[in-house]
Amino acid sequence: MEAMVKKYQQKFKKVKEYIDKWEELQSLLLSQFRSASAIINRLQLIQNSKKYGALKSVDGIGDAIFTKQMNSLQNILLSMNKTLEEFHAVVISLEKIVRDGRQLVKGGGSIQPKVAQLQQRIGIKPSLADCLEGLVQLHDMHRSEYLLKSSVVSALPTITLEPSESDLEALQQLLVDQPNIPKDEVQFIYDIIYAEDIC
Repeated sequence: MEAMVKKYQQKFKKVKEYIDKWEELQSLLLSQFRSASAIINRLQLIQNSKKYGALKSVDGIGDAIFTKQMNSLQNILLSMNKTLEEFHAVVISLEKIVRDGRQLVKGGGSIQPKVAQLQQRIGIKPSLADCLEGLVQLHDMHRSEYLLKSSVVSALPTITLEPSESDLEALQQLLVDQPNIPKDEVQFIYDIIYAEDIC
C-alpha cells in the first residue's frame, strides 16, 4: 500500500508541473486581456472625429487608425484563443492523470479493491482514496476554471460592439481571481498527499 501511495505522490509532482504551467498561462492571458481591453476602450475615441484636432484634415485618417486598431485587436484575440488551447491541454493532461490514478487503484486486475483498503492509512501517509480524490478535485477545479476563461474570452467580441469599461473591469477581475481554483484548497490537498514532506 505504501508503494502505491508513493506512485500517487509521483503523479502529484507531475500535477504540480502542470499547475506551474497554468500559472504562466494565467499571467499571459491577463496581459493579453489588458491589451485587448485597452484597444476596446480606445475604439469609441477613435471614431469621434472631434478628437483628431488638426489631424482631421488628413483624408481618411480616422478610418485608417480604426482599421489598424481592429487588426491589432483581432491578433490579440487570436493569441488569446491559442492561450486557451494551452489551458485546455493542461486540463486534458490532468484528466489523463486522473484516469491513470483510477487504473492504479484497480491494479489492472479484475478484483476491485474494497472500500476499507482504499481508506486504509499507513502512519501519517494519505490513503489511496485521499490520493485519488485529490487528483479528481484538482482536475475539476482546473476544468471549471478553463470553462470560465473560455466564456470570458468569447464575451470580448460582443463587448467590442458596445464597449463598457465596467463590463471589461468585471471580466478582468474574474480572470484575476480564478474563482474556481481556491489556493487554500489546492494547498490543503497537497498537505494531505505529502503529509510530512509537502512539495
